[in-house]
Amino acid sequence: MSAPTHTRTHPATRGGVDFRLPWWALALPALAFVSLLMLILNPSDAQAATGDPAISHLFERLQQWLAH
Repeated sequence: MSAPTHTRTHPATRGGVDFRLPWWALALPALAFVSLLMLILNPSDAQAATGDPAISHLFERLQQWLAH
């Protein structure tokens, strides 16, 4: 005995790609970016770096702003 098959009356897509991302597909890259930014702004490693004082001053201000 054969089982009845269901046929679609309309196509699966309507002229474009329609998909939704899961929440973690946006949260994980954002979390990785913030964690890498915090590693760059870590003041304990700042003594070993030599560079332009204006850039280090900018990073210090950015870290203070993020800490609040």
